[in-house]
Amino acid sequence: MKVRLKKRGMWGMKVRLKKRGSHSLALLSVYIKGDTPFPEFSFTLKLDDITVGYFNSGTKTYVPRSLDNTEEDEHVIDPNILKTVSSYIHADHEDRHLYVKYDLNLTENIYVEQRLVVCELLDNDKPGQIITKNAIGGSTMDELYFYEGKYTYQNGLNLTAEKLKPHLDLSLWRYGNMYYPACIETLRGYLKKRGNQVKRKVKPRVRLLQRRRSVSGWDGVTCLATGFYPRHINLTILRDGQTVPDHLITGGELLPNGDGTYQMRKSLELSEEEQKKHNYTCTVTHLSLDNKLDVLLDLDPGEPIVPIVGSVVAALLLVCVIAAVCWITRRRKRRASSQGEYIYI
Repeated sequence: MKVRLKKRGMWGMKVRLKKRGSHSLALLSVYIKGDTPFPEFSFTLKLDDITVGYFNSGTKTYVPRSLDNTEEDEHVIDPNILKTVSSYIHADHEDRHLYVKYDLNLTENIYVEQRLVVCELLDNDKPGQIITKNAIGGSTMDELYFYEGKYTYQNGLNLTAEKLKPHLDLSLWRYGNMYYPACIETLRGYLKKRGNQVKRKVKPRVRLLQRRRSVSGWDGVTCLATGFYPRHINLTILRDGQTVPDHLITGGELLPNGDGTYQMRKSLELSEEEQKKHNYTCTVTHLSLDNKLDVLLDLDPGEPIVPIVGSVVAALLLVCVIAAVCWITRRRKRRASSQGEYIYI
């Protein structure tokens, strides 16, 4: 058994489940003790990256999020299984809170636990593994991986093997007989309801741009991919055909667009001299693409060009106004001359 305490927040945890063409069902529960306006226990259920429902312990109800106003999802989940699983998770949160409070001398006024449970169906409809990660105060404390009756467990709660064994034995029984089969069955049910939604493929729009810091020079290149679905994408900046090392790259966060698609950008800082010496390419692989997509450098003038464009437009308008005044004055002079009048300007 490995004992390890991770210092990485639950919200930023990387769960290496999602493979090309596979789908996942995730339950994220939150347990809070202290004086807050939030319910003590709640959870959210997500199919891939789409929220399909949530549970509130204050009302003790599960609320499905429908595809639209006419089609409902509530029949996907067995209400008895849902009630049992939620009660077990809630009770486990309470046990952990008591352990941290008394055995580890908890002193915080507000206590927060989070649990992430994810199961997966592979692209051949074969059940994959199920993973559970628990966090306290934003730091991951323990992880359990269960697949085909076998498990690995990593513990950072300072529990001895003797004290941990009965709790772990009970958890493994629940995984094998309840959590795992219920998660896979529910995942299949949601895929039947939401298949067209989560299996859609939208190609990314990709550009490799020069970024301009000032009028006098360039400060780097940015590879931007946007408008793609599903969310998993590989985006790489190449220099003369070779991958640029990760420590030189900034960005890479996956961000949602308002239309349900995603975007990602990565940037490389470099001088104008470095840019002239090398060729830069942005390479993208995505489920919607049959082959790897290579995009060459594209000029993007950026914000520093705006003042110049504004000055040019203003100058053109001034020339037009002067020309119009001259034309009107000349016409008035000709008309006055033909009528024997004098015009003073």
